[in-house]
Amino acid sequence: MSITANQKTWFIPACFAIAMTAQAEPVQQEDSDRDASDPTDTRSSNSSSLAPVARTVAAIGADPTFVLGTIDVSGTRTGSLTSKNILTSVDRVDADHIENQNARSPWELFGQMPGVLLTDFNQGTTSGKLSFRGFNGEGEINAVKLLIDGVPSNSNDGNMPFMDAVFPLEIDSLETVRGTNDPRYGLHNIAGNASISTLTGGTYARGRIGYGSYNTFEADTVAGYETDTFSQNYAFGYRQSQGYRDHSDMDKFGLAGKWFYSPTAHTRFGFSARYARVSADEPGYLTDADARTRSTGSYAFNATDQATRETGQYALYADVDLTNRLSWSATAYLNTFRERRWVTFSASTSQQERFSDERHLGFLSTLTFRPQVDWLRDLALEAGVSGEWQDDVSRRWLTNRHVRTSQTRDQAFSYDTWGAYVQAVIKPTDTLKIIPAYRVDVLNGQLTNNLTGTRYGMNDYGVIQQPKISAVYTPWRGYSFYGNYGRSFQVGVGAGAYKIPPRTTDLAPSINDGWEVGMKFQPADWIDGRVAYWEQLATNEVRRKLNDPTGDYDNLGKTKRHGVDLQANLRITRDVGLWFAYTYQMARIVDPGPTSPASTGKQVDHVPNHLLSAGLDYQVTPELRLSAWTNAQSAYYLEQTNTKGKFGDAVTVNARAAYRLSKSMTVDLQITNLFNRYNEYVWYDGTQALHSPAPRRAAFASLTLSY
Repeated sequence: MSITANQKTWFIPACFAIAMTAQAEPVQQEDSDRDASDPTDTRSSNSSSLAPVARTVAAIGADPTFVLGTIDVSGTRTGSLTSKNILTSVDRVDADHIENQNARSPWELFGQMPGVLLTDFNQGTTSGKLSFRGFNGEGEINAVKLLIDGVPSNSNDGNMPFMDAVFPLEIDSLETVRGTNDPRYGLHNIAGNASISTLTGGTYARGRIGYGSYNTFEADTVAGYETDTFSQNYAFGYRQSQGYRDHSDMDKFGLAGKWFYSPTAHTRFGFSARYARVSADEPGYLTDADARTRSTGSYAFNATDQATRETGQYALYADVDLTNRLSWSATAYLNTFRERRWVTFSASTSQQERFSDERHLGFLSTLTFRPQVDWLRDLALEAGVSGEWQDDVSRRWLTNRHVRTSQTRDQAFSYDTWGAYVQAVIKPTDTLKIIPAYRVDVLNGQLTNNLTGTRYGMNDYGVIQQPKISAVYTPWRGYSFYGNYGRSFQVGVGAGAYKIPPRTTDLAPSINDGWEVGMKFQPADWIDGRVAYWEQLATNEVRRKLNDPTGDYDNLGKTKRHGVDLQANLRITRDVGLWFAYTYQMARIVDPGPTSPASTGKQVDHVPNHLLSAGLDYQVTPELRLSAWTNAQSAYYLEQTNTKGKFGDAVTVNARAAYRLSKSMTVDLQITNLFNRYNEYVWYDGTQALHSPAPRRAAFASLTLSY
């Protein structure tokens, strides 16, 4: 049954969006900078009115974070160490570049960030993914840890379905930490992590309704109210679209709420809840000839391909300043993920029904101490522990137009992880900061094959030890030189984590050793940027067999990834700003082992060597703002022998105009793929290349009400 876009259903969410924008007085915010060991207070964040960045030259020199847009900081307290202490490529985009975007899912918004590769499958609920540092977005190796409001948000296999619950209007900022030296996280933190922070605290109300190409309708609203001791935040989003291609209708909605109580200035307790449901048809993949001549088409054998996905996230928070130098922070969470999907990859394969049901219960806790040492300029010590207990189900059937013909998978498994870390921020002089850290992780679990009734234990990965160290040296105001080394790890996911015959010996974890050197600079108030070189060497790297009935894996072997990042922000005048980011990356298979000699020295598939993002913001008048931005990537190989050609080079230019009709009302027009360029995602199924054309030029207009 197809998902039909019904224009009459627009009325209810549109009225709901406007009704929730009840008048409220906005809270004023202040921008400030602190030393890297001082945290940002996230208790109150209202990005409804943000000022341009005005960071001092001295502050830039001490902090290698690269920011697109503004920083919204309020309050002062102790608290946990933040990403400002991760001396690597940390990048952040603020709400001003996010909240009014027309996006199917937040993964698209990460395209504004340096070094991020977007993989656009354009297949219903499997719409796309972000990745970086020479890892692709195919899903075979998911190397990016995702966090939403500090809650780990990957599914068991490392994918990112929980993004569906977040709509642009409620996002306060996006952040990526690229590299191997962040000790805060273990599982999936192979190449780094990505964070979505949504509005917390503040008093505000905003609503947006919009309509655009492919009969796309969206209604979003956010509201918050804060007193001295209590804050509450709410978000609602609804999106409906018929899609660029035939048989690509989509319908999704999400709800979220946060409630925080601060009985004193030194304590805060909170609860958050988030739920989303997405239903979408899948247009399937085309041959090369059909993709070029009728890119909007969908084959008849895909007519019953579709999926429904539900996600839920529920979290408890506690932040306590035990003394003026000792603080404790904890988060406990429950993630739920359920999806039923029917998919047919080509005319020569059967339709599959895929069912996933996951429940993740976990916690994170940190204790941070800031002693005063006379012979040090600054010192902070932190210890953290985390745990997650997963109960997951994965089932598959072969089907004929949803009628099951045989079952190929029925697996139930537990997947448990424990982690702990320590780190120190040591500042012996005003110009030098050193951050050593050490993390360990342990995994356990078992899998039951319900088709045979057999149980299997998890590989004994042992205690996975991950030393890390970072340093930054600031010889002159406005310039900092930093370097880091870190170790991260990859282990099996799904059935690949267990000893299932013919495997009888334990599989060792894949160890990733990475390092980076770079320079962050701001010679003047109107320009700042970063130059960096990085490498990442992995042993025993494995990748999932995505279409394997048992969920097994392939051995990729020893790999080496390296690259160069160039980034810059230019504030040409008070009203004109430019940003630019370029990444060169290379991912090679150094030693694939005796079973795949043809892959020796070849490039890892679906990793373009060149990534580019750039943009322009122009405040023409106090009422009119114009923006343009582009993303580009070079072509990639389709498989690990590099013999099936290169595909996937893409250039997309987008433009936006926003006009403020009044203090509380703004109209917005956005055009994507302005020059109507043909772009596509391509993969190889073992016999042929299959193509998924990306949308051509599209327009979307919206009206935003703010109080």
